[in-house]
Amino acid sequence: MDRTVATADATLMDPESGAPPLDGLPRQRTTSRAAPSSAGVAPAPAPSSSAGPAPVPPSVARSAPRRLPRLWLLLPSPLGTPFTFAYALVLVVTSLVAEYADPSFVHVLHQASSTDVAHLMRDPLLVLVASALWVAGGVTSPYALGFLLVLTALERRTGGRRTAGVFLLGHVLATLATEVPVAFAVLAGHLPDSSLHRLDYGISFGVAACVGALAGLLTPWLRCTILVVFGGSLVADLVEFADPMTDWGHLMALSIGIGMWPVVRRWQRARTSGRPGAVTAASGC
Repeated sequence: MDRTVATADATLMDPESGAPPLDGLPRQRTTSRAAPSSAGVAPAPAPSSSAGPAPVPPSVARSAPRRLPRLWLLLPSPLGTPFTFAYALVLVVTSLVAEYADPSFVHVLHQASSTDVAHLMRDPLLVLVASALWVAGGVTSPYALGFLLVLTALERRTGGRRTAGVFLLGHVLATLATEVPVAFAVLAGHLPDSSLHRLDYGISFGVAACVGALAGLLTPWLRCTILVVFGGSLVADLVEFADPMTDWGHLMALSIGIGMWPVVRRWQRARTSGRPGAVTAASGC
């Protein structure tokens, strides 16, 4: 007797042989088997949804926007560089006084703050501090801009108290190194007595010392560039012979800062030792 295949089972017939599935066995798959590729390689499995994100193509990675440098770090801030920020505010106030106050009153203030021989012999501590509260030439002078950039960079690397120490050391030592010879020259009769009352004030000695100290913390090429450019300008001023005593003081202050390289490098290592990825500038130049 011929077997009659039910309509429901007719759809389960083997597509290759046309025969119905065998009784008593699990229902066989009715989908056709994938034809092997001509190269004899099995097709690649579909990517799993649980796999990680696909890698970014190099072309897309190169087109991603780069992070812009944080230029505001070049300027002082009340939290990042409190010493430089507070000192800059004081200099702004004194510069406004020098700009808009009565000229005779300003002259009296400058004269009382002068670190000449007469004032150093009478009130050395007072005039050494007071003379550093003024910017010769006002806030538009090159040393005012150098104060902001140099002291900010040095304070971020060494700290506020140490930056103040470098500035004060350069200011005091360079002042004494230029005024003490004047006193001896007056005593010896080589200079008139009026040299004991010359007008001498400003932040330039302290800034020059900080420039020299900061150079020791930078990369070799940047260090050499700063020393050549800044030192060359000081030598050019000295050759011009417009104010030789002040120009010698600038060179002495720069030398004081350079002489502090071992100290400031140790300060920087101590400050950045706990930070990840801290790198000490390589020696050179």
